[in-house]
Amino acid sequence: MANQKNRNRNGNRKIVLASGVFDLLHLGHVKFLEEAKRAGGENAQLVVIIARDQTVEQIKRRKPIMPESQRKTLVESLKVVDLAVLGFENMAIAEMVTKIKPDVIALGYDQENMAQDVEAYLKEHNFCVQLVRVGKFEADTLDSSSKIKQKIVEKFPHDC
Repeated sequence: MANQKNRNRNGNRKIVLASGVFDLLHLGHVKFLEEAKRAGGENAQLVVIIARDQTVEQIKRRKPIMPESQRKTLVESLKVVDLAVLGFENMAIAEMVTKIKPDVIALGYDQENMAQDVEAYLKEHNFCVQLVRVGKFEADTLDSSSKIKQKIVEKFPHDC
């Protein structure tokens, strides 16, 4: 009976959906994905959407360092991830929810704009999906792609 609460409305494993850029994969990404999967309960299935290169350029106003195919391969190689897929070119929330049919959508501490859009869409279309925010973790020295890039610049200064 206790196991029943970790199953979705169809009696299958709960599906947790998480998404991100995952450029320069680091410990913060791994911790985020572990927490996301934990939000679905025991035996949850974690599906991760990897942002397309074009989407990254639109949102962050810069190209990712690693191409989408490599970012996807790295994420899907993580033990915690059950399935990694490339996102839709237009970042359509409707398509994500309709295609994957998640029970839980996990968003990171830095995905505030996305949280508002997802919440509005779920409410407007009456989707029964739990929205979970994963907080920021302890400050590790290299827990973000920006910190990794900065460390590289500091260690290997460009000589003119």
